[in-house]
Amino acid sequence: MSITVLKAGTQTIVQDLGRPGFAHLGISVSGAADAFSFRIGNQLVDNDPNTAALEITLTGGAYEFGSNAVIVITGSTFDAAIDGQPIGNWKGYNIEKDQCLQINSSRDGARCYVCVQGGFDVTPLLASRSTHLMTGLGGFGGRTLRKGDMLELGHASESQCAKMNNVNEIQGQLNRNKIRVTKGLEGDWFNDDTWNSFLKNQFTVSQAFSRMGIRLEGNVIESSKGNEILTQGVPLGAVQVPGNGQPIISFVEHQTTGGYPRIANVISADLCKVGQLKPGDRFQFALVSMAEAEQLYAEQMKIIHNLKAS
Repeated sequence: MSITVLKAGTQTIVQDLGRPGFAHLGISVSGAADAFSFRIGNQLVDNDPNTAALEITLTGGAYEFGSNAVIVITGSTFDAAIDGQPIGNWKGYNIEKDQCLQINSSRDGARCYVCVQGGFDVTPLLASRSTHLMTGLGGFGGRTLRKGDMLELGHASESQCAKMNNVNEIQGQLNRNKIRVTKGLEGDWFNDDTWNSFLKNQFTVSQAFSRMGIRLEGNVIESSKGNEILTQGVPLGAVQVPGNGQPIISFVEHQTTGGYPRIANVISADLCKVGQLKPGDRFQFALVSMAEAEQLYAEQMKIIHNLKAS
């Protein structure tokens, strides 16, 4: 049971939910950039939530299946087809041996996920099958997939795909017009006028866009205490402000330490939105309390739980 890469996409990698617990060794968690869509994909094909899937960025390529399989595509909408017949997101499909899955360009956000019943059977590293591109660790040889690569599939449960009646609610979780944040550890370094600019004006995602971090343009932010701090730990989703005043959102392969002040931190419920940002996207930040952030994350997890229950 395997699939063969007939055509490589822009950046197709094997991901699961990452490898927490190694930041003290300088290894960030990595894992799916949009863990919300990733979890739902595995739920739909009756996989364990952490089952390895393909994360596809911007364009996807072509993949020939060496056996019958059940697949689902989640995340942003890409032009996709099985042997030329168009397929959509958030719905399970049977794919037969020797058929080809084609995934072309994104119509919306940055990433989609191809979840296959049984998952992708790559060798775990530090208890995870996720690819950490910056260090070349994990996944399929620590790298993006290339033409000719063959990936083994895990054992499928042969159960039916779950059906979804709340697609609009799920897609709403990925709306990137506003990204909610809590106040960062150096939030008090920025005066009221700076905070007003930070929240009222739009930012544009620059071409410097990767799983390590997303650089923003168009709204210069200045600290009243300078733009350097003693090197400290950097959490996932930290909005750092370097010397040029153009914020950087630390992301799933972020450096585990850094020396820029952190004005804010993206809330857990909106990290999936960050995973769908692509160059040229424009959005605003919105400030929420820690209590609101916790409630929003609980509501997001409830969506996934209710899907499982149904």
